[in-house]
Amino acid sequence: MTRSFITSRCRRAARGRTLPALVAMASLLLVAACERAEKIAEEPIRPVRVVMVEKTEGGETVSLTGRVEAQDEVNLAFRVGGRMIERSVNVGDTVVAGQVVARLDPEAARNNLETARANLASAMAQLTRARNEFDRQASLLQGGWTTRARYDEAVEALQAAQAQADSAQAQLNIAQDQLGYTELVADGPGVVTARGAEPGEVVAAGRMVVQLAREGGRDAVFDVPPRIIQTAPADPVVHVALTSDPRVRTTGRVREVSPQADPVTRTFEIRIGLHEPPEAMRLGSTVTGTIHLDAGVGVAIPATALTQADRQPAVWLVDPATGTVALRPIVVERFDLTRVTVAQGLDPGDIVVTAGVQALRPGQKVRILGATL
Repeated sequence: MTRSFITSRCRRAARGRTLPALVAMASLLLVAACERAEKIAEEPIRPVRVVMVEKTEGGETVSLTGRVEAQDEVNLAFRVGGRMIERSVNVGDTVVAGQVVARLDPEAARNNLETARANLASAMAQLTRARNEFDRQASLLQGGWTTRARYDEAVEALQAAQAQADSAQAQLNIAQDQLGYTELVADGPGVVTARGAEPGEVVAAGRMVVQLAREGGRDAVFDVPPRIIQTAPADPVVHVALTSDPRVRTTGRVREVSPQADPVTRTFEIRIGLHEPPEAMRLGSTVTGTIHLDAGVGVAIPATALTQADRQPAVWLVDPATGTVALRPIVVERFDLTRVTVAQGLDPGDIVVTAGVQALRPGQKVRILGATL
């Protein structure tokens, strides 16, 4: 048996073994392809909800809850300390200018006044005596019957007596004022909003006895986030309505903005001067303020549409021609709990998926349940 014959027999045997293996492998690949095609064919069409992108005209409207306060609110307090014996007003009472709202025990002030009067009388008597002595010494000096030294002593005595009398008069004026300070008088009309002391208490000078909201203007006070302050137009018109009865409404303009944020809430207090507030908008009433902000850059979509791709914000877009979805990266301008403002990545007319975003994949067919056009 020659070498060529053996080699030929081996090759035929090898081909005989390889052919079944190739057939088996091809069969496996065909089965796998068929199973994959069947799996793709059997994948259900997912129902989704969508919204059509459109630009909003004129920005957004923001509503905030606040309270009604007086434009001017003052704390009435005694200028002197003492025991308060009377407070003639209470919370909610209306007072007029010049009305006595509280009194201190005036006994000590009266005694000081009587002492000051007595001191003034004594000083006036000394002044009269010194003036008479001066007149006598001046006459004697003119006739040459007294010395210049005696005349100078009379002048000095007169000046000292005059100074003593002036001091006694000033002390009398102070004592009279101190007696007047025992009565707390309202300097203008208003409504009592708080009280700080009760009859029988010993109050110090400057302690608040009655808090008075002056009549006149009223403010609607709101705690506003920084974003609204930054995007609000200059000198905006704010619409204010009673929270309990929205039919009671008026308008106002920003009168005062706090320069410092609250350390806890990080909001800024804004006071809106109300224009002719209705009588029903009483002090302390809860009101709702509405302001129209300037339009921002981009378009707004529901917050539920937001997902991510490569750790960046993205949304699913529906191709109306094929009924499939594709992932689109976006740039978010700002967002809150309900809405996202998109600066880049979306155009008017794009159809964005708003419900079912977590179960989608690129190229998947979807069925639209509803659209907001």
